[in-house]
Amino acid sequence: MHPDVEALLALQADDQAIRVLEEQLAAFEPRLRAMAQARTAAADGVAGAQAALAAEERRQRDLHEQIARHKQLHERNVAHLDAVKRMRDATAAVAQVEAARRILAEEESDLQAVTRRVGELRAAVEAQERSGGEMQAQHAVEQEEIAAQRSEIEGQLTIARTARAGLATHVNRPLLSKYDRIRSARRDGAIYALRGPSCGNCDTSVPMQRRNVMAASGTIEVCETCGVLLYAGA
Repeated sequence: MHPDVEALLALQADDQAIRVLEEQLAAFEPRLRAMAQARTAAADGVAGAQAALAAEERRQRDLHEQIARHKQLHERNVAHLDAVKRMRDATAAVAQVEAARRILAEEESDLQAVTRRVGELRAAVEAQERSGGEMQAQHAVEQEEIAAQRSEIEGQLTIARTARAGLATHVNRPLLSKYDRIRSARRDGAIYALRGPSCGNCDTSVPMQRRNVMAASGTIEVCETCGVLLYAGA
């Protein structure tokens, strides 16, 4: 086999190994993004629950203050009812007392409902915070594992790239440039052996004269159909 062919095949094997390592590194990114998105969603959920809780707590405080004011008003109305002497005044005072009592009853019912919602929202906030904390702990473990795996792969990648750079010095520069251009445009191989009378990649027939020259001299040709480099196999 021609030395150029041997050098390119060795280079291609290294490039394929490097690509596998690069794909392994890239495969970590979707997992890391998914974890980040899950943490963001959990944080947003907690923030939303906290905001809803804060709003209900404000309403609860407002109702407490409102009920306190209306109780004072109700007590004044009752005192006024006890003090009136005339029937007409008593009728008006009774109406005021009853109106105030109804308002108080409605407000106390609202307060009970709000107090119940406050309790439910507090429980929801606690549950979401607990769940978010568990997620954070789990993600910390996974991220540590990923960091260790990435470090190992990056070490292997450094070694492979160094070896590849050494192999590249054994290929003449014009041929190396041609190989690199083809490889950058394709994710699979850049150099193929003839398969019978055809291109080993696309099966396009190669003229006999070209095949004979390749077999006799060991030269590397370019497939006119798919553009890969071709050589005559053993």
